[in-house]
Amino acid sequence: MINIAIMGAGYIAGKMAQTLSGMKAKGNKTFGTYAVASREESRAQTFAKEHGFAKAYGSYEAMLNDPNVHLVYIATPHSHHYEQMKMCIAHGKHVLCEKAFTVNAPQAEEVIALAREKGLYMAEAVWTRYQPSRTFMLEIIDRGVIGTPKMVTANLAVPNWEKPRIHKMELAGGALLDLGIYAITFASMVLGSKVASIHTTAQMMDTGVDMQESITLIYESGEMAVLCSAVTCAGDNRGVVYGTKGTLAIDNVTNPQVITVTLHAAPEKERTYPVPPQITGYEYEVEAAIDAIGKGRLEPEAMPHAETIRIMRVMDELRAQWGLKYPFE
Repeated sequence: MINIAIMGAGYIAGKMAQTLSGMKAKGNKTFGTYAVASREESRAQTFAKEHGFAKAYGSYEAMLNDPNVHLVYIATPHSHHYEQMKMCIAHGKHVLCEKAFTVNAPQAEEVIALAREKGLYMAEAVWTRYQPSRTFMLEIIDRGVIGTPKMVTANLAVPNWEKPRIHKMELAGGALLDLGIYAITFASMVLGSKVASIHTTAQMMDTGVDMQESITLIYESGEMAVLCSAVTCAGDNRGVVYGTKGTLAIDNVTNPQVITVTLHAAPEKERTYPVPPQITGYEYEVEAAIDAIGKGRLEPEAMPHAETIRIMRVMDELRAQWGLKYPFE
C-alpha cells in the first residue's frame, strides 16, 4: 500500500482529499490517506480530522521526515513548487505536483533530473491529461470524424484577480500559470508539440503579473491554435477543434463533461458524447501515480516529463515576450 501525504491544506488540497475519500469508498485499497502538512499545525489537524488522515504536521519538513510517507501531493502556490519538490526528493518521496509544475523550464528540468537520479516517480498533476475524456476526444479525431484538424481555439477565464496567489508577483501570480496552461495543454493534446512560432500580447496588473492575454501558436505543418486566458472576467471555457469536415467541442478545457461533434455537411445532426461519471476528475492522476510506482516507472504515460518541460518552455517564451520575470528567477 502506498501512503499518500498532502503538502498544503487549502482548497485544492481539500479537493484531493475528497477525491481520495471517494476512491476509498469505491473499494480502492492500493493507498492510504496518511498525512497532511501545513505551516499552521492547527490547520493541518483540522484538515486531517475532516478528511480522515492519520497524521497532521505543522511543518513540511516534519512530514517528510516520516518514513511512512511514500507519495506527496503538492498543493501549494506555483512559487513554492520547485523548493518543495527538491525537499521531497531529498527525503526519498515520490511526487505528484499541482500545475504549474514549476515557474520556469530550467526549474522543471532540474527537479526531474534529481528525481530520476534517485529513482523516484515525479509527475505534474494537470488533471485534464489523465482523464478518459482526453482519450475519447482523440479517438474521435483519429477516426477522421471531423476530418483533418486545422485550427484549435480554447479559453479559460475566471474573475479571481483578488486572490493573493493570483495578483502577487512573489507568488508567481498571473493568468498564465494558473489558467493559460490549460488552454495550451488542450492545443498540445490535439496538435502535438511541433510549434514553429509563438505570437502573444498581454495586459498586466499594477503588481506586474499578467491579468489577461491572447496566444497564437503556429505549428510546423501549418495548424494554428488561438488561445486566451484571463483573471479579469468569466469565460465559457470551451475548447474547439476545427477540422476539414466539421468541429469537435468540449464544454470545459479543464474538466470536459460533454464532447460535441458538428459536421459541416449535416449541422442539424449534431452529436454529443457524455464522458464517464467521475468522483472529482482528480482520481485519474492518482491512479496513474499508483500504477507507475508499482511498476517502477518514473513518469506517467499521460504526462511525460518531456511534455511538462516543453509546455514550461512555451510559457517561458510567452513571459519573455511580455517582459514578465518573477523576483526569485
